[in-house]
Amino acid sequence: MTEIGLRERKKQKMYERVSEVAIRLFMEKGFDAVSVAEVAAAADISKPTLFRYFPAKEDLVLYRIADHEDEAARVVAGQAAPLDALRRTFLGGLERCDPVTGLNDHPEVMAFHRLLYGSPALVARAHTHLERSELALAEALGGDLEARLAAGQIIAVQRILALENWRRIAAGERVADVKPDAVAAAERAFAQLAAGLPQLTQ
Repeated sequence: MTEIGLRERKKQKMYERVSEVAIRLFMEKGFDAVSVAEVAAAADISKPTLFRYFPAKEDLVLYRIADHEDEAARVVAGQAAPLDALRRTFLGGLERCDPVTGLNDHPEVMAFHRLLYGSPALVARAHTHLERSELALAEALGGDLEARLAAGQIIAVQRILALENWRRIAAGERVADVKPDAVAAAERAFAQLAAGLPQLTQ
């Protein structure tokens, strides 16, 4: 491995370690109750070093889902029918109970979602994440106004479907009971998208 490769790998490990330390503290004490200085101390780094990696406190949490930011854009790359590809990907996520679909009741996943949705600051920061996802998808679809309008609709549908699944599971419903409804809702939602965005289907 090259020196640059080793350096990037070390940097990536630092991101992961500090984010995990922060999330653990936030889950234990609450997001607002933990300072950045406490996170830095627990991660055994200085506060300035932490801010070099994470410019905002909220980024310590959102880093965990950062790799999903351009997922929709990656899915549609080179696809003749991008909406069909996104539909298959979302339904595949439901089948696997991928946490990003909201259909997952693993204790750690549930705790992370409670942390994320339980803080107004984190919810606001998550919207920035969604905006970047929307922008990346729009660029992959062509980058014009029509593409931006389509991307906005698609990202909104995926967000609402996932949030509905999470809310039901957080209220105590079993994944097995929610799953059929989640699949049916996703099928209906993507059918509505297809009707309004025929240029993105076969």
